[in-house]
Amino acid sequence: MTRPVTHETVTESGDQGGPGVQATAADDKRRVGDSVFRLLATGSGLTILVILALVAAFLVIQGSPALLAPAETLKTQGYGEFAAWVAPFAFGTVWAAILALAMAVPVAIGIALFISHYAPRAIAQPLGYVIDLLAAVPSVVFGLWGTSVLAVATQPLYLWLNTHLSWIPFFGGQASGTGRTILTAAVVLAVMVLPITTSMCREVFLQAPRLHEEAALALGATRWEMIRMAVLPFARPGIVAAVMLGLGRALGETMAVAMVMSGGRNITFQVLTSNNPNTIAATIAQNFPEAFGLKTNQLVAAGLILFLITLVVNMLARWIVARRAEYSGAN
Repeated sequence: MTRPVTHETVTESGDQGGPGVQATAADDKRRVGDSVFRLLATGSGLTILVILALVAAFLVIQGSPALLAPAETLKTQGYGEFAAWVAPFAFGTVWAAILALAMAVPVAIGIALFISHYAPRAIAQPLGYVIDLLAAVPSVVFGLWGTSVLAVATQPLYLWLNTHLSWIPFFGGQASGTGRTILTAAVVLAVMVLPITTSMCREVFLQAPRLHEEAALALGATRWEMIRMAVLPFARPGIVAAVMLGLGRALGETMAVAMVMSGGRNITFQVLTSNNPNTIAATIAQNFPEAFGLKTNQLVAAGLILFLITLVVNMLARWIVARRAEYSGAN
């Protein structure tokens, strides 16, 4: 027996104008949008990898003449034997970055905790905006501030440290009369890496589980005890990531260090003397305009060393974050 065709039947079967057709059209649009987004995301990721590969290829190709040249040729046509020439600059790069992080990280964590858990909303939001805006200040401005203001202001402090605490190896030697030392450059770098480190730590602290915080407070914990038990363990991978991003910024900074400090080929842990170890980035910026021939290749090869240092730092950060995340509840 043939079933009569009714309005309900047409509607349920998805005939023209029915809700079934409308749902199908919406699903098609959603699938197209997902496909476009997937292509854009994949293309963006591949673009980053291609750019990174091209940068690495450029450094290897342009720096290989200096890496493969005999030592005698480099002594006459370059800056000297490559390993002995670049080692002090690599040391200065890492040493200045470590000094900067030693000063910036505690301050950044303190500011982030104040904004996220202590400050009233009327103060927290403007302070967060100020910290974020600090990242937009050009490095040349920081360099001018470090040279004209900070170095002059800290020079009496350096003399006092050298006079009374010279038994500490860091404060030994002859103190600089200008204040333009690696310690001054490290303070400038610390101010420069403070915004990105603070912003990341603040966002991580705000993502801490609210139920854990309330449970700690309900059990009688003080606010600091709650932060120590509920916030910091959860945020540890994010703090490590923030520190490593700040380290990457400090490793690659050029103009501020070049303007504040007149470095040389020294390997020393003394931070108050005029004999400062220079950084790779500052060395390239100071010497590249006049370089030619093998000297240019040698500077590019130094850039390759800086590239490898930054790559190792980022890989180490990813390893630490992945290792800590499984214990923190962040994943």
